[in-house]
Amino acid sequence: MNLTRLLSAQLVQLSKEVIVLLQNHIASLGFTPVIHFELEGCYQYAGNSLNQSIDFSLINLNLNKLRIDGEVIPEYWQKQWEYVSLFNGQLPLKEADNLASAMYHLPKLFAQQGIEHTLIKPVVWAGDKGKLAAGCNNIFSDETRDVHIPNAIQMNVSVNNLLGENIIINNFFGEYLQQCFLETSLGCSLLYLPEEEAFERFALKTKYGLATELCSPTDISGGHQGSIALYKEKGKHNQAMGEKTLLYDHNNQVLLSENHWQETARIEHRLGASSVYYNAYLNVIFGLLNIIDALEVLKYKPCKNELKTSVESIDLPQSLVSSKDKIGAIELFEKEQWFAESINRVEILFNQNERISASYNKVKLGDELKKMILTAYQPQAIIIKS
Repeated sequence: MNLTRLLSAQLVQLSKEVIVLLQNHIASLGFTPVIHFELEGCYQYAGNSLNQSIDFSLINLNLNKLRIDGEVIPEYWQKQWEYVSLFNGQLPLKEADNLASAMYHLPKLFAQQGIEHTLIKPVVWAGDKGKLAAGCNNIFSDETRDVHIPNAIQMNVSVNNLLGENIIINNFFGEYLQQCFLETSLGCSLLYLPEEEAFERFALKTKYGLATELCSPTDISGGHQGSIALYKEKGKHNQAMGEKTLLYDHNNQVLLSENHWQETARIEHRLGASSVYYNAYLNVIFGLLNIIDALEVLKYKPCKNELKTSVESIDLPQSLVSSKDKIGAIELFEKEQWFAESINRVEILFNQNERISASYNKVKLGDELKKMILTAYQPQAIIIKS
């Protein structure tokens, strides 16, 4: 395998062309797609220094200078950070640029503060020590043990109409978009789980007895707490969504607040693994294709009528490669047809609207893109010199 091909200039350029095509198609339907990423990672100082701290404000100042719509904040575990997207009205292509650029520049920005290693990987082995106290979510007992930290890349998806209103909350559109993601995420798991260690991330809770400490997902599931969550009034931890504080007292306690959950309603795809091989452009395409599927149902019929009475949780693949008993992510992507065919279909519609002959582009964009992705996972030829 040569996973660096997943980030090759040729693949990125083709992906950008597809994103522009999909964005334009969604605009022709009268909507604007909204996609935002969250990326988790860790850092390590040279030696075993424990007392140094990171000046996140300085890192964020530099991200702003680089025109990256995002900022870095401390995360739950020691030496864990999170890059969060800023809502600056950027289109999905710019958001993919933001994440790709952030992944490239963050190691350099952390290094300026003495960080030896900036880790963008699915699992940081023995990344911290600790055990949560019984019945507590953020208080640790005196017992210490190695904690293998899972790091995620989450993709948040919503859609605005021509008035700039979020339609996730309207006419069961959010529920249907969630169903679309639930049905396409297994076959396309290779896009958000690009390396073998990504599958170890899902096994941490059971394999290492960390179920209390970790909340990373283990399967493809829905609702508002599943791995593909629909957030409306309530978030992952049943907290009120879109809460805005209006008034504090002299002790900085909240006296008055109001909720604007309609603005923050979204699908959160929580299955992505933090990885240097994660291709932001391919995952934006994955998000846009699901949006198109949902919008085309919304255009012709009530989304509620297309909802299944129940959607069972789906087991994730356990590896990139297939075994005797389990199909791996590579083979699943090889066999699934939706990804490439959906791109091809939008391309055909574009060619028809522009009165371009079907023979103008003999190789369909979807087929070409899928072939390039799978090429990265083909065994490398070994040349033996005599």
